[in-house]
Amino acid sequence: MKNTKKLELPFLAGLDNNDQPVFESLELEVSSDRPDHARLIKSPVLARNLAAGDTIKIINPNTAEYELVARSGNLCIRLFGKDELNNLEQVLTSAIEKLGGSLDNKTNRALVYSVHISIGFRKIELLLDEACRDYPETVWYYGNVYDPEDGITPLEWWLDFDRLD
Repeated sequence: MKNTKKLELPFLAGLDNNDQPVFESLELEVSSDRPDHARLIKSPVLARNLAAGDTIKIINPNTAEYELVARSGNLCIRLFGKDELNNLEQVLTSAIEKLGGSLDNKTNRALVYSVHISIGFRKIELLLDEACRDYPETVWYYGNVYDPEDGITPLEWWLDFDRLD
């Protein structure tokens, strides 16, 4: 049986208004048999191109350098609101859990969910659009579907997973 430990490491979340890096601390699970590899426990609020369950190789945690080794098949779904999202969270979390997903992170104005790609984009997007209809000041995004450099080019990693669309 493998021994695992949890640790938190910084991940680049973006740049601030002065072009200085902003980091998000993420919780990882590391196995004693592969100490340079770690599994992301929850989908991040801001760091791009990652979702819960993804495996990374730790290159240099002091400079937040990592390499994505394997995707879990989870989509990282982020919702951001101008106002508090407590009411939306109560409705949406139940619906996401019925799909086998989970609420990974919550702040007053942000919610982050993980849902497996096998549920299908169409079903997930219909659910999110319906849930957000009563919250016009709320937007949702995928955190690991588009190229983090341009934000528009689909990464298409999901083509390697069986899905029900």
